[in-house]
Amino acid sequence: MTPGSFPVLGEIGAEQFLAEYWQRKPLLIRNALPDFRSPLDPDELAGLSLEEDVESRIVIENGKNSCWELLCGPFSEETFRQLPAEKWTLLVQAVDLWLPEIKQLLEHFAFLPPWRLDDIMASYAVEGGSVGPHFDYYDVFLLQGLGRRHWKIGGTGQLCTEESPRQEDTPLRILRDFQFEQDWVLEPGDMLYLPPQVAHHGVALGDCITYSVGFRAPNAAEMLSDLANELLSHPHTPHYRDPALTPEMATEQISSRHIEQVRKLLNEVLNDNQLLGDWFARYMTSPKYPEITDITGESRQATLNGVAYENGFSE
Repeated sequence: MTPGSFPVLGEIGAEQFLAEYWQRKPLLIRNALPDFRSPLDPDELAGLSLEEDVESRIVIENGKNSCWELLCGPFSEETFRQLPAEKWTLLVQAVDLWLPEIKQLLEHFAFLPPWRLDDIMASYAVEGGSVGPHFDYYDVFLLQGLGRRHWKIGGTGQLCTEESPRQEDTPLRILRDFQFEQDWVLEPGDMLYLPPQVAHHGVALGDCITYSVGFRAPNAAEMLSDLANELLSHPHTPHYRDPALTPEMATEQISSRHIEQVRKLLNEVLNDNQLLGDWFARYMTSPKYPEITDITGESRQATLNGVAYENGFSE
């Protein structure tokens, strides 16, 4: 395979995709994987959701307790017997950890840094099933594996934020006023790329399975929290020192000069490229499910300045 050539992107080369679409605008790729057959069938996916170590959810539209009801696994066979005939979806996270055939799909995305990958989620839906109109903060490739799904996509001119109105009677982050600008029906082998914050709504047309290849997008608070824990292990972290004080500053009021001193202190830490790079490599290669790494063989790898990191450790 020549550099920049990835069949999964159709007629678009990797360089063009990264320059024009990645984190910018959606892209529909017809026949991204020709003759693709889902490595999982609905019964196998349901079977995974019965396992204690597997993260799974069921979303029911017009459920018993709310207009969008959320159930969290592990489930039982009785759970599935009690589900309605239509408008529900089963979601199973990290199926790439449990099935080598699904993990092999990641080979098609070698034009992206492997340490950015989150996992592959599989969703099975019956007629009319969906998880409602919503948005995510991460990039995702939606690969149709079985059946058909109708996708409606919001415009990129008005990206969704935490202030976007949502349904109030559900634990799910369902958008209240969803307006779409484009829509497509995906069949097996078709793929849709969605950048962060673009509203979307996928509805099953009969039984279907969709694979979502998602990429990590931690927020600043999560990263700072983890970095703070990392700094606690460093004995030579700089301490706070006052700016030049005057008697007039001996009040309860915190002056702007104190704030500037705090900023300098924190910037001193953040400007330490060796410390920041080492922490970031560990952070981005930490397993998503560390408690089951021995079972699944989950592995995340990255290299920084010639040092290899795997599962949060440097070699």
